[in-house]
Formats: sequence, C-alpha cells, structure tokens
Amino acid sequence: MTPPSLRLGTPAGAGTLLAAVLASGMVFLDGTVVNVALPRLGDELDATVSDLQWTVNGYLLMLAAFVLLGGALGDRFGRRRVFLLGVVWFTVASVLCGLAQDTGQLIAARLLQGAGAALLTPGSLSVLQASFHPDDRGRAIGAWAGFSGVSTALGPFVGGWLIDEFSWRWIFFLNVPLAALVVLAALRWVPESRDESVSRTRTEGAGRRRFDVLGTVLGAVALAGITFALIDAPARGATSRVVLLAAAAGVLGSVAFVLVERHRGETAMLPTGLFTSRLFSVLNVFTVVIYAALSGFTFFVAVFLQNVAGWSALGTGVALLPVTVLLLVGSPVAGDLATRIGPRLPLTVGPVVSAIGLLLLREVGAEASYWRDVLPGVFLFGLGLAMVVAPLTASVLAAVEDRFAGVASGFNNAASRAGGLLAVAALPLLVGLSGTEYERPDELTAAYRGALAWCAALLLMGAVLAVVFVRRPRRAPPPSQPCQSLPAATGPEKGAETTS
Repeated sequence: MTPPSLRLGTPAGAGTLLAAVLASGMVFLDGTVVNVALPRLGDELDATVSDLQWTVNGYLLMLAAFVLLGGALGDRFGRRRVFLLGVVWFTVASVLCGLAQDTGQLIAARLLQGAGAALLTPGSLSVLQASFHPDDRGRAIGAWAGFSGVSTALGPFVGGWLIDEFSWRWIFFLNVPLAALVVLAALRWVPESRDESVSRTRTEGAGRRRFDVLGTVLGAVALAGITFALIDAPARGATSRVVLLAAAAGVLGSVAFVLVERHRGETAMLPTGLFTSRLFSVLNVFTVVIYAALSGFTFFVAVFLQNVAGWSALGTGVALLPVTVLLLVGSPVAGDLATRIGPRLPLTVGPVVSAIGLLLLREVGAEASYWRDVLPGVFLFGLGLAMVVAPLTASVLAAVEDRFAGVASGFNNAASRAGGLLAVAALPLLVGLSGTEYERPDELTAAYRGALAWCAALLLMGAVLAVVFVRRPRRAPPPSQPCQSLPAATGPEKGAETTS
C-alpha cells in the first residue's frame, strides 16, 4: 500500500481539506440549526410536539445507530467512495426535507438524512487520516477542527437569517451548493484508501472483522424502540399495545445487542472487553448524561424564546452563539489544564457551572432582556461545557489500548448522540408537554422550566460521577485519533487533539 503523502501546501492537500471541512460542516449545521427552525416548521406543517421530537430524533437515531458501520464500510470498500456516497445521500435527503409537505414526509427525509450523515461523518476524518503525510496530518486535522468549528458557530446565525427572510426550507436547500463543491473537490483531489488489513482478513475468510451488521441492526432496534415508546406514550397512552411493543423491542434489542457483541469478542463492532476498563465505562455514562442535558436544553430553549419571548429565529440563533464561541475558545485551554492536573476536576466543576447557567435560564420570562436575563445563563452553560469536552474526549481515548482508539472514539460519538436522542424523547413526557401545547405560552413556560430543571439535575449527576469515579488516565491518547463527541461544537475536538 502506498503510504499517505499529501501535503497541506499543495493543491491536492488543500482540496482534500476543503472537501472534509465542507462535508462535516453540513452535518454539524443540520445538527444545530433545525432546533432554531422548529417553531416555524411546526406552525407551517401543523406539527405536534411528537412531530417536532421525531424531526430532531429521526436524524439523531440513524446517525447514532449507523456511524460505526459507516466507518467500517469506508475501511473495507474505500474511504473516498463511501464518503462521496454519504455526501450524495445526505444532499438528496436534504432536498427531500426542504420539499416536505407534511410532518410524515419531513420525518422520513430526516431519517434518510441521518443515514447519509452516518456514512459521511466518519469519512470526513478518515480521508484526512489516511491521505496526509504524517508530518502534516496533525495540522490538517487541527485545521479541519477549526474551520468546522467556524461553520458550526455560524450555523444558527445563517439558519436564523434564512428562516426569517425566506423559509425554514432553505436551511436544507443550503446543503446543495455545499455538496456540489464537496463532490468536485473529492473527485479532483481526494485519493482513495482502504484498510488493507481488512481486505487481507476478508480474503483469508475472516471478513466479519469490523463489519458487524447484526450488531448494528440490534443497536438500531434498541434505540428506535425505546425512542418510539417515549415519544408516543403521551399521545397513545403508556399502556397502549403499540407503546408496550416498542418498549419491549427496545429492551430485547438492547439485551440481544450485548449478548451478540459479547459472543463475537474482538471481532464485534463493539468489543465488550473495552468495558473491563471502569474509567471507559464511567466516561461513556458521563457522556450520555452531559449530552442529554445539552440536547434537552437546545430543544426547549429554541422553541421557548420564539413562542413565549417572541424572538425571531435569527435572534434565537444569535442568543445561543456564545455557547459555541466559548467551546471553540475555551476547550483547548481546558485540554491543557486537564493534561497537567488530570480530568477529574474539570469534569466535576464544568457540569456544576453549566447547571447553574440552566437554573438562571429557568427564570427567563415573556419579556426577557437578552443582556440581563439570557446572556448570563447562556455564558455559564457554555463555560461549563468548555471545561468538559476536551478532557472528556481525551480521557475516553486514554482509557483503552491504542488498538481500540478508533472504536472507542466511535462509541463515545454514538453515546453522545444517544444521550441527545433519549433526552429529546423523554423530556416532553416528563414535563407533560404534548399535542400542540408548545404553541400556548403558559403550557410551554411550565414545561420549559421543568425541562431545564431536569437538565440541570443531569449535569449535577455527571459531576457526581466524575468526583467519585474519574481518575487520571494512565496514558495519553494517540494524537491522530480525534473523538467526535459534540456535533454542535466541532471546535473543541481541536482541544482534544492537543490533550496528550
């Protein structure tokens, strides 16, 4: 196999980086801007709360369930090929989202979009890892993190402007010109690569290595069943046959997933031997808890600021911008600090600071002033997250052997998305929000305050986990294996890269 040789200063190197940045930017953009669009599309499509939940969760479900499989497909069949397939798939689904005439069509298109993102997301990093010369690889991944972070920061601002000036549909149509540039750049400059060891084991009859379709399907069934039960319980009743069947499918799928992965050992998609590391296990529970709070907050606050406080979509996007800015600026600092003192203190203090921010935001009312009422809470929430992301991603990788760095990174990515998925599914049920009650300010205000209290409790639970169980990892993570834990804040991964 020809060793990777692209250099950053060459047209091929710049073109490969451009393709990776724009592609990941599309995924991260659609992971954040849809929350800002929820009130507008809900009004236009006459959506219920469960429709809005599925609009967010359909995307997260497919991405969480199939992102590990997407990486394995690239390793086996060619990283550029699968990357391009993911770009085209994602773009076609984006157009279908923009053309949707009812919530059923929109949710179906979002499911397809999430599947495309599952092919695209691991590919955007793997093409950099496999294509650049070792001397330039770190700088290429750092540039990817920085530029993708900028796209994430601009997402709510650009999306809010498109929603206010044109329509919510344009947040999906925006992906078309971006995808065209990605395809042209990839075809022109990105070299093809694959994992030759996978090809060899396949030839020798061990082709199941890192290509665990059964495990992937069982994981998807587990997530889908639990999510469906939580979202549909308010409308159908918790004891309805459909809800009970969905819940049973979710539980049985979870049990079957664990049994299958344990039986397959190190040839499984998720080798269960990873969980012999108590630190790895605890950090992934911590990840689920923290990102559940993050997703629950962003789901409720975007709807609240527009439907109760009367803010525009653009104003809502700008209001949340400090969270992303703090993550971009503060994560490298937090990563360096964790390198010197260990991850325990940042992972304890960060969630507490974020929880204080959410408790302040609970008191926001209909006549809210941004500078007096919203900014202090948003600032503290973002500051706390900035303390967490880089130490968390670095510690997850340091908790396992080097040969499992890729699967550990992928599982932590899936854990973060699963946390968001479950939070968006469960919180409306917990706070009694259903039907079209989100359009009525009194009902929405009560639900919003209850949801933020739950999110603050989750953050404090994460702090307890950190102070009790987290210790300094014995070794540093490999510098070439970034961990994508936060789709809404790509920038902090740069901090994770510098944490060693």
